Amino acid sequence: MAASSAGITAQLRARIRSGELPPGARVPSTREIVRRHGVAMATATKVITALRQEGLVVARPGVGTVVAGAAAPAPAPRDTPRPGRGADGTLDRAAVVAAAVAVADTEGFDSLSMRRVAATLGVATMSLYHHVADKDDLVVGMLDAALGEIEIPSTVPRDLRAGLETGARLMWSTFRRHPWAAPAMSLTRPQAIPSGLRYTEWMLGVLDGRGLDHHTAFTAHLTVFNYARGTAVNLEPERTAQAETGLDSDAWMEANVDSLHALLGRGDFPLFTRMLADDYDLDLDALFEFGLQPLLDGLVARLERRTS
Repeated sequence: MAASSAGITAQLRARIRSGELPPGARVPSTREIVRRHGVAMATATKVITALRQEGLVVARPGVGTVVAGAAAPAPAPRDTPRPGRGADGTLDRAAVVAAAVAVADTEGFDSLSMRRVAATLGVATMSLYHHVADKDDLVVGMLDAALGEIEIPSTVPRDLRAGLETGARLMWSTFRRHPWAAPAMSLTRPQAIPSGLRYTEWMLGVLDGRGLDHHTAFTAHLTVFNYARGTAVNLEPERTAQAETGLDSDAWMEANVDSLHALLGRGDFPLFTRMLADDYDLDLDALFEFGLQPLLDGLVARLERRTS
C-alpha cells in the first residue's frame, strides 16, 4: 500500500533532525518520492510543501530543495585567493561583478544581494560600495559582463534576413547562459550598458544602407531584440519555480492536471481539450525557433517594401 504524505514527511523530518540529512544536503525531489514510495505527484508535492512550511528545507535556484541552515563556506586558506579576487587578494569592480554574476547564475536573481556577494568574496558588505554605487549599479555591471560575452561578428551579412536572424540568436544564447539577464533588462527604461550598445551598433549596421529611415531601422532592431527577450523572460521564473517546488513544468502539470480536467469537464473548451489530449510539451527553445521564422518573414518583407 502506498505511503501517505504525512508518513513520508515524518520520515524525512526524522532524517533531517537526526543529522542524516545535514544542512545544505539535497532532499529527495518530488520525482524521487514518487518513485520510491509509489505515490502520486500531488502527494509528493504535499511532502515538500510541509517540510518547507516547517522551516526544515529551503529552495535553492539552480540546486533544488535542500535542508535549511546550511553553514557558510569555510574561509579560504590565507595563501589562497578568494573566489573572484586577484592573486594579490585585491578587490575591484570586475571582481565584484563577476561574483554577482556567479550568484545570479547559480542561485537565481532573487538571491542576489550586496550581502550575498560580499559573503562570496569574503569581505564586509560595505567594502563593495567602494566599487559599485548601489545594487542598480551592480546589475548594470552584471548585464555589461553578460552582454560582453556576445561574439559580435566582424562583418555584417549582406543578406538582411541572415543579419537579423544572427542578432536574434546571439541574444537568445546570452539569455540562455544567464537566465536572470532578460528580466533584469528594461526595454522602456534601458540601462546604459556599453556591451549592449556594441550589440545595438552591429544590429543597426545590419539595417544601415538599405534605404530605411533611422526610426524604422531602430524599431526593427528593437522588435528583434524584444522577441528574444520576451521569450527569455520565462527562463528565470521557471528555474526559480522548479527550485521552490521541486517540480519541472511537466511534473507541475501532472500534479495539477486534475483541477484542469475538472475545468474542462464541462465541455466549454473542446478545442483546448483536444489539444491537451495530444500531450503538448512546451519547450522554450522550440517556441523561440517556431516564432522566429514567421517574425523574420513578416519583418523582412515589411522592411523591403519600405525601401522600395
